[in-house]
This record gives sequence, structure tokens and C-alpha cells, in this order.
Amino acid sequence: MAGEERGGFVWYELMTTDIDAAREFYRAVVGWEIAEEGSAPGGEVDYRMIGRSEGGFAGGALVLSQEMRDGGAEPGWFGYVHTPDVDASAARMVEAGGTIFIEPHSMEGVGRMAFLTDPQGAPIYLMDPAPPPDQPDAQSDVFSYDKAQHVRWNELQTSDPTAAIALYGELLGWRQDGAMPMGELGEYQFLYHGDGMIGAVMPLMPDMHGSRWQYYFGVEDIDRAAQAVTDGGGSLDGGVHEIPGGEYSVHCIDPQGAAFGLVGPRKE
Repeated sequence: MAGEERGGFVWYELMTTDIDAAREFYRAVVGWEIAEEGSAPGGEVDYRMIGRSEGGFAGGALVLSQEMRDGGAEPGWFGYVHTPDVDASAARMVEAGGTIFIEPHSMEGVGRMAFLTDPQGAPIYLMDPAPPPDQPDAQSDVFSYDKAQHVRWNELQTSDPTAAIALYGELLGWRQDGAMPMGELGEYQFLYHGDGMIGAVMPLMPDMHGSRWQYYFGVEDIDRAAQAVTDGGGSLDGGVHEIPGGEYSVHCIDPQGAAFGLVGPRKE
């Protein structure tokens, strides 16, 4: 939005096949409330806003139509990253080997965006968002370093970490600094947007079927949230484990198959 720095994550989107089930699931796990009615102009797609309990937005939810599913769309979480020139950034991504899913286009009151994959195949949106007419200086707050009900970490699992870091750095100004060794799996390399650590890049895990971004949602009690995942029909990909800094995280899959992570403290 106005004043938003290049390279900031400005929106997150859930693509799902069952919006009612997703509403119940994410309410129990994270505390979000997915709108009961769509908000897309013209009603051409079923798009719902995801609200935080304090009144802000955490992102949006797109209901996958049968036509979308027939075209290969699957449930998942996707991030939108700010770039002031969507067309030029998309063209550079394609020149480097990426693939366009949705060409750069503008939506009134929303902004200009494109949906594509990076050269290693990880899907991501590029966006130059439009601020609300009554808030010309508004900035996105969907990402937070430490708050619950926000996305707190952006993790890229990729078949070529070196190439990915170089291209995202060129396009979005991200900086790689520091790493955590993972033994035979390689290094977990940290990413910075300005002075803030926003996520990391890691080699593609042996059991993964393609490069992807995974987003971690902040929760107030990691054990309660993890239990809510399984109680709600989702699954845990591994157990809850401690991360640097004293908090905990866990990889999850929702009942429709969308992968995500949770991060937060353990309450005794």
C-alpha cells in the first residue's frame, strides 16, 4: 500500500474446496473468523475475508470452483509480496525460468497483481496494492514478528536455495544473513527484509514433491492449537518442537489438504 516497502508480505490467501469446514477449523486453531459471504466485486469468484479477533484482517480465502479444480488448482496457502512494478518483476521472474499462472492485471480498489511460480516451481503472488480511499497511507499488518493471529514466518523449501536467494534478493531486496545447520539436509538460511528477519530458505525435503512456500501462523498456546488441528480433522506433519528463542512450532495440514505451520509459546 502507500508507503509499503518493496519486498514486504502484504497479504496471505487460503485456497480451499470447503469454506464452511475451513471456517470452523481455523476459528478453533488460530482464532480467525472467515466471512460467511463473499466480497469479490461482481461475485465472479467466491472470495471471503479472514478476520482477526481484534478487528484486523489476516488475509482472504478463495473458494476453488470446479472449473479451477479441473484446471489443476489445489488447496493451499499463498503469499502476496509487494513490488512497485508488478509487470517488470513478473517479466524478470519468467525470464529467469518462472511460469505465469495469472498475468499481471489490475482490480479496482485492490491493486495490480500477478500469480506465478519462481524458477524452482514455488507459487507466489506479486502485488502492488491500492490503499483504501479513506486511508491513503495505510500499510499492511498481516505479517508480524511476534503477534498471534498474524503470519509470523515465511519459509521457502526449494530445489535450488542459492538461485532462489539470488533472484528474490534482486527482485524484492531481501537479504540472506546467517544460517542454522540441518545435518545431511543442508542449511536453514535466514532471510531479512530491511532489518527484520521474515523467514528462511531451506533445501527441498526428500519427501516433498516440489518447491513451495510455507507460512507459519502465530498462536498463543502451541499445544492447544496443535490439539485443535487434529480435533478438527487436520493432521500434524511431525511433532511440536522447540525453535531458537524458546518458542515452539509444528507443521500442519488442514482437512482439505492445505499445508501451514504454527508458532507460539508452550503454556504449562
